[in-house]
Amino acid sequence: MCAFHIIDLGAMQILDSRGRPTLSVTVTLAGGATGWAGVPSGASTGAREAVELRDGDSGRYAGAGVTRAAARITGTIFHRLKGRPWYSLADVDQALIELDGTPDKSRLGGNATVGVSMAVARAVAAAHGQQLWEFLSPSTVRPRMPVPHFNMVSGGMHASNQLDFQEFMIAPIGAPSMAEAVRAGVEIYAVLRANLAAAGRPTGQGDDGGFAPDFTRPREVLTALMRAIDDAGYTAARDQVAIALDPAATRFRDADGAYRVAGERLSGPELIELYADLAADFPIWSIEDGMAEDDADGWRRLTERLGERLQLVGDDVFCTNPAVIEQGIAGAVANAALIKVNQAGTVTETLQAMDLCRKHGYARMVSHRSGETVDDFIAELAVATGCGQFKGGAPARGERVIKYNRLMHIAAQRPDLPYGLADR
Repeated sequence: MCAFHIIDLGAMQILDSRGRPTLSVTVTLAGGATGWAGVPSGASTGAREAVELRDGDSGRYAGAGVTRAAARITGTIFHRLKGRPWYSLADVDQALIELDGTPDKSRLGGNATVGVSMAVARAVAAAHGQQLWEFLSPSTVRPRMPVPHFNMVSGGMHASNQLDFQEFMIAPIGAPSMAEAVRAGVEIYAVLRANLAAAGRPTGQGDDGGFAPDFTRPREVLTALMRAIDDAGYTAARDQVAIALDPAATRFRDADGAYRVAGERLSGPELIELYADLAADFPIWSIEDGMAEDDADGWRRLTERLGERLQLVGDDVFCTNPAVIEQGIAGAVANAALIKVNQAGTVTETLQAMDLCRKHGYARMVSHRSGETVDDFIAELAVATGCGQFKGGAPARGERVIKYNRLMHIAAQRPDLPYGLADR
């Protein structure tokens, strides 16, 4: 790759989809190529993910401002990156890691480092006349259109209802194309809304755009999803329109180690049996964060019990951290990893995490956050890495829909790219 020079780096505070401050980052290269990034932010965060730098000024945005992080970008980071040639995004990201010097990006802020990394990636892709997904694609991987996982019903920290499980999703695994997969998601979502309204259930939305009805038990939601899939004219089956869960179990685990679901106190083994029962009765194909991030024994039990039947996705337990994922692989924890760029703090570390998973037969699902912007970077990343799975929220709200629209644009431009789950 030819050398590139960063001649300007800008940052400002904007709002994410929850109305909380986040960063907008812009970079300009010598020659005029530019890149932009809108930094996502999570509510249900893992203990080992890159730390956001927030202002802590209670008089402004309740302390959630990011002007300090913006100042780090235009000051410390720009001072390090300007005035010298760079030969790869990996070199820039390594400079950010060394400049921060902490294991969790807490000096510069993971929100600052990931924003710069994403913006530089876009600028370098533009300088080379490439689409972002083309630039990000590893030489050993064939790009692929991923199966979208649409959030239909929200609970947990993402909605103000009594559901303990955080996300109930549908995945059009059997769709013949990306366009048809999106159509299925949209039509099922619309029917679900009509069914909820007809039953007198609230149809307000959670953070990810999924509905937040007044259900309390997982079976109630799953039954409603089955009916919506059928009423919309689709087949609810693991090879057609499948169901995926994100319980986010860390959020409903008590200090004594017990889990509480719909008011019931469950031991780890009892929670695992609940998952087994639900998977026997409904076409569930994937469960994310089925156990709490610090429940190592529970994760091993879950993987032993259901790992041959279901995809078990680690989110909080892995945090898109290559070192942590490597430990999990060695301990036979889960069989897939959720991938969030801002958890890692740089694009290069994200790609390293995905490569590690691929080499060890772990599936990968690229994911949004509950606090999103209109940046569609993660849609490009999902295609580039050929992971075959994408989680972008409901087929509603601009910050979610822009990702699905971008996937359809790429599919239309490159009809030769396959659609569907990737081989492990």
